[in-house]
Amino acid sequence: MPRQSAALQPHRRLFADRRRNPDGKRGAVLHTAVRMFLERSYGRTSMNDVALQLNITKPALYHYFRNKEEILVEIYRLGTDLIDEMLDSIEAEEKPGLDKVADFIAGYIRIITGDFGRAIIRLDDGELSKAGRKLVRGRKRGIDHRLRSIIDEGIKDGSIAPCDAKIASFLVAGAIHGMASWYVPTGPMELTAIIEQYLRMLTAGLATGSLPGLSQPDSFAFSNNTQVHE
Repeated sequence: MPRQSAALQPHRRLFADRRRNPDGKRGAVLHTAVRMFLERSYGRTSMNDVALQLNITKPALYHYFRNKEEILVEIYRLGTDLIDEMLDSIEAEEKPGLDKVADFIAGYIRIITGDFGRAIIRLDDGELSKAGRKLVRGRKRGIDHRLRSIIDEGIKDGSIAPCDAKIASFLVAGAIHGMASWYVPTGPMELTAIIEQYLRMLTAGLATGSLPGLSQPDSFAFSNNTQVHE
């Protein structure tokens, strides 16, 4: 039996139940597919593989999703929804920008160490159709812009040192993204301890204060035609 099976037994049982439960069964497909995509890769997982893992026929699977891309787009949507909901909560708080960035760091780590969050980082949206890529990348870009706005807010309120918010957002998110590849719940360090380490190091780099050799705010410019991508 494939190694994914033990973790996915509850989803199999859901389909074995004859009662109608379209939302629950659709969710079971997504939970099964995201695990398989992360284990095998999207390209090496077929609709038939997902159906076999759920112990259903491929026609039964097509009742919930028309094709594999539709499943992947929905996985991305669920993952980005989690991040957007977290950002909604953070933005609603009355607190300094640096504290909001700290809340983002802690919340983002918790999300990307789960299946749907990890999928956003590890699965290649380049395998999607043009329409699928546009949708997914638009949602990712929206999250980045919201983080930049929080950093800008911190610069304005004085809790974050003057810096280029675009670079700062890339640094914060990029530092966290690596966890999607190496973190395992059974590792030697508890997730809360890892979050504390990330918070200490990343917020220290943003906090107001002088750093040796740091350029003045008005000198942030790129030479030699270096570009920072959107």
